[in-house]
Amino acid sequence: MPRLRRLPAALLLLCLGVPAAPVVPVVPATPAAAKSPGWQVVVVDQGSRSAQVLQSAEELMAYQGPDRLPVVWSWSADRAPELADLHPERSWTNPSEAKSRVRGGRRYLVTTASGGLAAVVDTLTGRARWAADLGGAANPHSIELLPDGNAAVAASTGGWVRVYAASQGPRAAAYAEYRLPGAHGVLRDGRTGLLWAVGDGALTALRVGGTPAAPVLTAVRSTPLPDGGGHDLAPVLGAPGLFWVVTLRHLYRYDPGDDRFTPVRPAGPGSDRDLKSVGDEPFTGRLLTVAPEHTGPCDWCTSVITLHRPEGTRVLRGTHLYKARWWSLR
Repeated sequence: MPRLRRLPAALLLLCLGVPAAPVVPVVPATPAAAKSPGWQVVVVDQGSRSAQVLQSAEELMAYQGPDRLPVVWSWSADRAPELADLHPERSWTNPSEAKSRVRGGRRYLVTTASGGLAAVVDTLTGRARWAADLGGAANPHSIELLPDGNAAVAASTGGWVRVYAASQGPRAAAYAEYRLPGAHGVLRDGRTGLLWAVGDGALTALRVGGTPAAPVLTAVRSTPLPDGGGHDLAPVLGAPGLFWVVTLRHLYRYDPGDDRFTPVRPAGPGSDRDLKSVGDEPFTGRLLTVAPEHTGPCDWCTSVITLHRPEGTRVLRGTHLYKARWWSLR
């Protein structure tokens, strides 16, 4: 994979649109940046019940033909015999999250499913290092891997954020909990060590204390969202320390230093509505989003991934995609 290149400060501010107007426009990447093949993309496909790593954005846009999906690696709990005791036929229903995380020089897929499963998967071996069935009533929606090997999980229907002592073993069940109605996204800020979570009405920062075997969660601050229905939370990789925040109606860039939400419109009217996931590729400026089509058997899914800077869409026929993220080196 290509090495990251640091953008000049002036170009970085231009690409982020800091902030000259109430709505921040998306500035296309420079021609030089657009030449990079970039990172691969990971999607959660509820149709095939799998997390799939696809080709880079540039390769995806050039890909033709519905006969073969451009998948370079995939994982499904249905194909993981070590998870048989967690009944993936039930707990792996409707995969809801997939992220790339690197710890100790190894890459992990961290993933959840609305059916209740949460897992940390070693991508080299394809085996789950930790997994738990948290119950379909909780509706796990996002997950984060912490530096000590523990796992933070956000559950929307359960209305909580938990840090599980995943470092203690493959079925470690001890956890610390913070109540957050509609918890949909969870993200650790490597600069401050804070664990951020987004819910129905608030963006909350938590401090993780205690020990790896007995974690403790303490609320540090909570900021009301500009509008309701917080759904996704992701780092702005082109500007470390800032976050992408998705609500039902809008996409925002949040600066915790100023405690300020700045609206971002990726393209034309409506391009910031009902997004399920968002993320930027820092050395190209590409923005990756997914929004449901509200048709077919899965009202909350789509078969389309959308790129901005430059604009482009890719239809992956036969898929029921819920989220798409850069398969980053983070």
